[in-house]
Amino acid sequence: MNLDAVRSFLQVAETGSFSVAAARIGVMQSTISSRIQTLEDDFGCLLFSRSRSGAELTPAGEQFRTYAEKIVQAWDQARQQVALPLGYTGIFRFGGPVALQYGLSVAWVLWMKEHAPGIALQLEGGNSDALTEDVASGVLDAAIMHLPRRHTGLVIEELLQEDLVLVQHPELSSSWQEKFIWVDWGLEFSTGYSHAFPSAPMPAISVGLSALGLQYVLALKGAAYLPLGLVTPLLAEGRLSRVPSVPVFRRPLYLVFPSRSRNQELLDIALTGLRHLASTADLPTISSIY
Repeated sequence: MNLDAVRSFLQVAETGSFSVAAARIGVMQSTISSRIQTLEDDFGCLLFSRSRSGAELTPAGEQFRTYAEKIVQAWDQARQQVALPLGYTGIFRFGGPVALQYGLSVAWVLWMKEHAPGIALQLEGGNSDALTEDVASGVLDAAIMHLPRRHTGLVIEELLQEDLVLVQHPELSSSWQEKFIWVDWGLEFSTGYSHAFPSAPMPAISVGLSALGLQYVLALKGAAYLPLGLVTPLLAEGRLSRVPSVPVFRRPLYLVFPSRSRNQELLDIALTGLRHLASTADLPTISSIY
């Protein structure tokens, strides 16, 4: 099967247009049409319903889309694995929440550079569902996350407990509740927050990423519950302050990795470093870029 044809199929499926897909890829529309026609000839059925308004996936096309995404993903993974940077003998792919690409991951990179200097590192960010799936499919070698899903062939262990602290902009003159920005930390946090602040008004802004919540706190001079490790540099600089006399919520961070690895020795080195660093109280932090 031609990989260019598969990529063209995904572009048409995403855009709903042969012409837009062609413009994105940088080829003639006739090339896209020819590639899709080749796929349809291979399968013996139509993948798209064409009309003047665009192209829609047929039931067969919907079914193939899942496989097409996996084909492209597997190829990209294979290309990264085979085409190693000059002087390196292997690669380790590590994932985590976007907001956790600071102290722990930076310290882990330094650990790996010391203990596995011939290994190239690839760091990816994502939510827990996507990270779990990527570890299960082999796209990632290991990941850290807050809400892992149980999955056959994966080991899930608690790595550390993370403190969520209530911080506010130092120029916030009103009550923090009036400009509170809700960061979705899951059901347990939501329940604890409702119990601690039963009369708190419904927040006007809700986000799913703590990094985005931090940006809003700084830009709107508001308040939010954010990871202590993320806000520590800003607290030290006086750009944020802790709200006194409020609960600190704790949530676990899990380490997820396959029970059987293609390179068990390398996985053991990586996991040893993560476990060691998670038990170290003085993880390095990065100065805020905001």
